[in-house]
Amino acid sequence: MSEPVSSSGHPPKPFNARGSFVVRCPTCRMPERNCLCPYKVTTESRARFVLLTHRLEHNKPTNTGRLIRDCLPETPVFTWSRTEHDPELLTLLNDPAYLPLIIFPDDQPDYAERVVGPDAVERALEQTRRPLFILLDGTWRQARKMFRKSPYLQDLKVLPLSSTRTTRYRLRKSASEAHLCTAEVGAELLTLAGDARAAQVLDDYFDIFNTCYAESRRHHTTETSTPAMERQLARKHQR
Repeated sequence: MSEPVSSSGHPPKPFNARGSFVVRCPTCRMPERNCLCPYKVTTESRARFVLLTHRLEHNKPTNTGRLIRDCLPETPVFTWSRTEHDPELLTLLNDPAYLPLIIFPDDQPDYAERVVGPDAVERALEQTRRPLFILLDGTWRQARKMFRKSPYLQDLKVLPLSSTRTTRYRLRKSASEAHLCTAEVGAELLTLAGDARAAQVLDDYFDIFNTCYAESRRHHTTETSTPAMERQLARKHQR
């Protein structure tokens, strides 16, 4: 799949913030000294993801949605627009082979009738329908806007993610330790769908991303292999 473009047909706004002049791997976008590519392992899942990504997130090296696509290559990425939509996205949402579920908290009463529980995923799998997890890929503020301002999403079921885990993501400040980043949410959803191996692959890949990025910020090269790195390399050798 080609790189995502905005609804106007133009490529996403380039990343020009701090760190924009670092020499990066063109594939994983990490600083070359801490490239993620050796640890990239593709996997499969009975569920499928859709990343609806805010335009400001596409080229941010701290964005973790792209880790899901690395591990699950069939994951499409769409640039969010309030009024326009990609025909491919609507095709997926209307495909009877899928049960589309927007991952969002159930903290407001005005959409309570759309909220479903984890059993909806189990029922879909029993009916040989693939859960289609729609991830609003952006900051919490951006995600709330995307959820509220997208007419083409207003009739879809909402699946809140209940997790006892706290975030391990340290590259941006979160309003709450309970706010998981996009990749962490993806791993939790894979576990919910019964895809334990895929969940572990993504979780380890995210852990490696965290480690390598932290070392890059200190201008260090990751020299000590972590357990997550060792597991990913072992999986690559098993393929």
